[in-house]
Amino acid sequence: MFLHLGGDRAIAVKDILVIGDCNSLKSRSGKRSDINREFLDNKKKTGNVIDVSDKEPKSFVVAGDMIYLSSISSLTLKRRAAMIFDSDSRI
Repeated sequence: MFLHLGGDRAIAVKDILVIGDCNSLKSRSGKRSDINREFLDNKKKTGNVIDVSDKEPKSFVVAGDMIYLSSISSLTLKRRAAMIFDSDSRI
């Protein structure tokens, strides 16, 4: 099953490692946000970031070696992924 990230992009739910909130990348108050920001910056340098948001991204999804930036909130993506995963496991 696939999770729609916005625009014309969908990825396989089984490939998702992390769904995160972009606000966690903006804060400079904690060490975790610095590590996340550095990780994202390194992935951008290697061309492994795809921005599918039509405006300011609200969430990021790590799938395999790629990071997708989405304008859909992380909470909405997590709920959709959980529904897909639950329905897929019943088959």
